[in-house]
Amino acid sequence: MSTIEHLPGCTCGAHDEPENGVSRRQMLRSLGALGAGLTLGPSLAMGALGDEQQRRELVSSKAVQDGKARKFTILHTSDIHAQLHTHDEFFYENKQAVYKKRGGFGVLKTMIDTLRAEDPENTIVIDGGDCFQGGGVAAMSEGRALVPLMDRIGYDLVLPGNWEVIYGKEMMLKDLGAYKADKVCANMFHAPYPDAALASGDKNAELKGELIFPPYWTKRVAGVKIGFIGYNDPLTPKRQSPAYSFGIQFTKPEVNVAKYIRILRDYEQCAMVFLVTHMGLAQQVDLANKPEVEGADLILGADTHERVRKPIAGKYSSVTEPGAFGSFVARLDVVVEDGKVKDSHYELLDVDPEKYPANKGMLELVEQVSAPYKEQLGKVVGSTKNTLVRYYVIENPMDNLITDAIMWKLKPDVAISNGFRFCPPIVADGKTPTPITNDTIWSMIPVDSDAKYGEATGQQLWDWLEQELHNVFAKDPAKRFGGWVVRFKGMTANFTMRNEKGKRVNWIKIGKKPIDLQKTYLIAACEREGDPVDTLCRLDKVKNPRRANATMHNILREYFAEFSPVAPKVEGRITATDAPQDLLSQLEGYDYEFR
Repeated sequence: MSTIEHLPGCTCGAHDEPENGVSRRQMLRSLGALGAGLTLGPSLAMGALGDEQQRRELVSSKAVQDGKARKFTILHTSDIHAQLHTHDEFFYENKQAVYKKRGGFGVLKTMIDTLRAEDPENTIVIDGGDCFQGGGVAAMSEGRALVPLMDRIGYDLVLPGNWEVIYGKEMMLKDLGAYKADKVCANMFHAPYPDAALASGDKNAELKGELIFPPYWTKRVAGVKIGFIGYNDPLTPKRQSPAYSFGIQFTKPEVNVAKYIRILRDYEQCAMVFLVTHMGLAQQVDLANKPEVEGADLILGADTHERVRKPIAGKYSSVTEPGAFGSFVARLDVVVEDGKVKDSHYELLDVDPEKYPANKGMLELVEQVSAPYKEQLGKVVGSTKNTLVRYYVIENPMDNLITDAIMWKLKPDVAISNGFRFCPPIVADGKTPTPITNDTIWSMIPVDSDAKYGEATGQQLWDWLEQELHNVFAKDPAKRFGGWVVRFKGMTANFTMRNEKGKRVNWIKIGKKPIDLQKTYLIAACEREGDPVDTLCRLDKVKNPRRANATMHNILREYFAEFSPVAPKVEGRITATDAPQDLLSQLEGYDYEFR
């Protein structure tokens, strides 16, 4: 069996300080022993990491084989974003982008079935949210088409992500309610709508103040009971169009997480407690450093599409994330003996079609749910001779393409696109153009919003960019949004990432001239439903706000029709003095590298 390395928060020493003569963990151990006879406190032992052979040694140890010890497995996916088919996936190897075929519901089904078959009774399959948004079939069915696919995978537990609100509260409840899997979320509450007209359509208005989903879920595996507490991103109403969250109130995990950890440990007699979160890696690592999560063994995170190959240790817990687009499955194996964790192993596995041939039944089901939309979504609307990728934090060719199209169609001084993360790479070899379909456009821009004009002074633009950079690089991780740096055309800028709030921007140019703080500039971007009329892509109090009589999807289609094959590239529209142009993660100061 591999060497045990206790993570911060283990029961064996460093954080077991007495309080009034008795430590909290001593009390937990005593209380737990009253019920199930368990003596396990919050101690997740991470032994071998990232090596399949070491995992095999762990689960085939003599203690496990003799039946003295038992094992359970957690399989974790997240941020699938309605990517139904095997696709090109981005990897960063030897400081170069490399693309490999990964994902697809057919391949994911085979892989999950294969891993679960090793020990069906003691395997738990979890999804961390953002499933039924991000592709054309999902958008056109308002998420309904994804339900039978997720059910066919056989998830046990599902957490709503920040994009589950996209079709509104009522549709979110219907889509998630249709899942066979249990749901969990401890920080989404029924809340009043912002005006009477909207409130009149809320069938759940009488539930004001109550949780929308159960806060926790428990399961008995390998002879022990384990618990899961769920948390969605409390910044969802600011990150998404505000209208999506009407009728929903979000709170920070710190409000009630300690309470639920205590309930699971003291009363539910859980041997281990996991947090299932959809908050972004920086926020989740910040949470792992807060005393409120003492007693949580591991934070199974999601949202920023990070690929955590070794749990990131905070002071009170540790954090993982399983990538995105159905391209990866995180696997945690835990060996339990006499109610105690003896060893464990975590690794991030590729959803590789060569290793796991696609399940034919799932492929048929994908075709079935896609059939009503196939003709429209499959229509080729353009092509690209350059690879379109979106993994870079600061600037990327996919969003340069979008802002190129906005600039061409609407002819503002500055064209803006939000810093989205989704859409798998669209790979081109530079020789034969790669087709772009309507489905591709839905993946690139998940909402066909109206384009909108507004006028803002140079000072407003400067202050807005300062705030946008703060949303990405705030020193307090809890204040970081999950997206990347906002994208634009017609404006160039330079900033210093590690500076204080309000002091990051070094210079801005509009066209080729230094920005004039007193001058008024014409801005074009997408409208965010529910924002004040004079807000444009989080730029407040613009003058003369007006719709442009065009939608974002139609602008892209027209641009492709005029210029295909397109060839966007990273060209230094925004640069940093203290970060490379190929920056791939917001998280700093930890043993983590995106690859």
